Amino acid sequence: MELHSGPRRPTATLGRRVFAVKPVAVPTTGRGIGLQVKVTAPVDGRDLPVIVFSHGNAWSMDGYEPLADRWAAAGFVVVQPTHLDSRRHGIGFDDPRFATIWRVRIADLHRVLDSLGDILDQVGGPAARADRDRVAVAGHSWGAQTAGALLGARVLDAEGNPGEDFSHPAAKAGALLAAAGAGDALTPFALAHLPFARPDFSTMTAPALVVAGGKDQSVMTTRGPEWFTDAYHLSPGPKRLLTIAEGEHLLGGISGEATKDTTDEDPARVALVADAVAAYLHDVLGADARGWQALQDRIGRSAGAFGVESK
Repeated sequence: MELHSGPRRPTATLGRRVFAVKPVAVPTTGRGIGLQVKVTAPVDGRDLPVIVFSHGNAWSMDGYEPLADRWAAAGFVVVQPTHLDSRRHGIGFDDPRFATIWRVRIADLHRVLDSLGDILDQVGGPAARADRDRVAVAGHSWGAQTAGALLGARVLDAEGNPGEDFSHPAAKAGALLAAAGAGDALTPFALAHLPFARPDFSTMTAPALVVAGGKDQSVMTTRGPEWFTDAYHLSPGPKRLLTIAEGEHLLGGISGEATKDTTDEDPARVALVADAVAAYLHDVLGADARGWQALQDRIGRSAGAFGVESK
């Protein structure tokens, strides 16, 4: 097990010291490869809400440090599992296991939530300081679809029938970053490789913040960037939508600094995404509404860089 003690970026950026522990083993069956998570938490503080974060395709618990660090500095315990599609496992589109990984991803989040006490006990300090009644799920890209399933979204089959309900009672709210939209606008590439990318948001009743980039041009859809706002527009309230005008799929580099996947690198944009999610979850989980109000107050000064809708 590896321990990192913060700050890993300037204190002025993070606000408080954070630490991370990895890998933490999570008991599971029928997965073939063991499930491991990374836990990032503030060094001090009590009654800390929890974010369980699902990474995008091919990433792992070691990605998205700019988000995890900033959320921990804002007073959250962050738990990041490594899903089977992580590039470290070598399971690509042509692997017969790939077709069912979307289900394993959802099962991973269920297992993490069901084992949260044991996970935090292995880490030590956060076990006594976490508030397990205030838990949120979050994710980016494929991870956003995964997290959305725990909030009540379902997957449509080829005939358009909604699949089973994967919602979890511990997931009180969520944050969906660059979430795939409705399946009626999939490209031939997406239909061939990702037929499960057909979410039905009509049953996603849990509170959620949807974050979309105004320049997120995806090979998965024929509709363009507005496709990534479907999780907001097609789901019942209460929901909020944060649209970042110049944001592309990695929203400035949320997966890590100087990663080759990022085409719109902007540390300020990453900080905006991280801070908006933290402010939203503090508000909706009943801790503090001031951060979200401060974000709304910034809109008028942003010269159109981002906007917020609510319903």
